[in-house]
Amino acid sequence: MKQLQEYLQILNQKINEKFEAPNYSESLIDINQNIDRNYKAEYIRKAIHQFSMLIPVIYYFTPRDLAIKILILLTLAFISADIARYYNPTIQKLFYKFFGFILRQHERDHKMKNLNGATWVFISALVCVIIFPKFIVINAFAILILSDASAAVFGRKFGKHKFFKKSLEGTIAFILASIPVVLLAPKVQNLPGEYVITMISAIVGGIIEAASINLKVDDNLLIPASIGATMWILYSIFYPNLDLYFLK
Repeated sequence: MKQLQEYLQILNQKINEKFEAPNYSESLIDINQNIDRNYKAEYIRKAIHQFSMLIPVIYYFTPRDLAIKILILLTLAFISADIARYYNPTIQKLFYKFFGFILRQHERDHKMKNLNGATWVFISALVCVIIFPKFIVINAFAILILSDASAAVFGRKFGKHKFFKKSLEGTIAFILASIPVVLLAPKVQNLPGEYVITMISAIVGGIIEAASINLKVDDNLLIPASIGATMWILYSIFYPNLDLYFLK
């Protein structure tokens, strides 16, 4: 009996050593540190993303035909560099040296060869400028840049309630961040209904942002395209006689 008790004590000691609290605490610390690093990386990425606000600002002062030509050149340059990094070691080394710290994991996948977010921004800008009236592009892109960053930063930090595969808090932040754009971006005649249309379109953009993972299309393309399409449809329904091409 005494030997059995000694055996059980030794067994219990081994179990406690295997699952002792310090190891568990260290694991939690590692997880928390990793979350903090991911949040900081996302914060830096979105801060840099704010420079994309130059696209709608410059476009406001640039004739549409000239803007299309410039965007074609920039888009081709970004696509070429983005693809070349997967095949050319020299370009790959330079690319990751300067831009590697802002790339997400799926943008580093050499099997899938995904384009990075900056390339998608230029693809999106080119597509939107070709398709939509100028003032709609300016509204849609300004909302993308401000609201997408807000959704990412606040969603990662405070998100607790799931909405699609993202967070409800992030979507609310997206919508709230769009309000300055709704109020300040150009409208055709500054009619009250135009602000309502832009706000509704921003809400649609927020929902699309949350659902973009499910849709498997880059949100830098989906968000401005969905906002632009919604604005265009609503203007056509409620203000069919307004000149949507008043900005040249």
